[in-house]
Amino acid sequence: MCGRYSFAPKPKQRKALEGSVEVPAELELLFNIAPTQQAYVIANELSNHLQKMEWGLVPHWSADGKNSGKLINARAEGIAEKPSFREPILSKRCLVPADSFYEWRRLSAGRKIPYRIMLENGDLLFLAGIWDEWKLAGIIKRTFSIITTTPNREMSDLHDRMPAILPDAEAQRLWLSPLPLQEVLSLLHPPKDGLLSMYRVSEKLNKAGYEGADLHTPVPEALTLF
Repeated sequence: MCGRYSFAPKPKQRKALEGSVEVPAELELLFNIAPTQQAYVIANELSNHLQKMEWGLVPHWSADGKNSGKLINARAEGIAEKPSFREPILSKRCLVPADSFYEWRRLSAGRKIPYRIMLENGDLLFLAGIWDEWKLAGIIKRTFSIITTTPNREMSDLHDRMPAILPDAEAQRLWLSPLPLQEVLSLLHPPKDGLLSMYRVSEKLNKAGYEGADLHTPVPEALTLF
């Protein structure tokens, strides 16, 4: 699963992003993006713009348009058969930019400690996503889900799921292009081993409303002994 991530690009990462999409002048730095919050995506219908949508898919056929936060992730396996996902995977795909995502290691007595995971080379991550648009009486709500897959070697020690990463410009271009379903699904697989690095971060992350930049500061592993 992917239940928390960050998009607070450093100057080099922002410059690279500006080379491919229009970035808002007042780009909001988001260190702790949680379900139902607004976050940036690049959608296939406007693929040269960075826009905000709400995290947690609300299908266009939803009766009330409420975001319960239950559809923040869409499993790659069987995605084309799920009622909430089968239309978006065909025609409403998006890239979810992130500098990192977070996952927790479970300790004894139910304690969980968070880790920050990012690309080893320091580039931005682009996660595979789907989006939808709900409308009623002039109200429009755009929402998205992050697609997950089985873990690669680095992630398998933390969790049995991870976000589907589109590792290069060609995969990202294809994801936003009109493609037959089987070609779309072929892009959804664990990343190569050795692509990611990770380190422990503050348990302040456990509070969804906390947004401090110190969430990117490493915490020594020795502290897990206390």
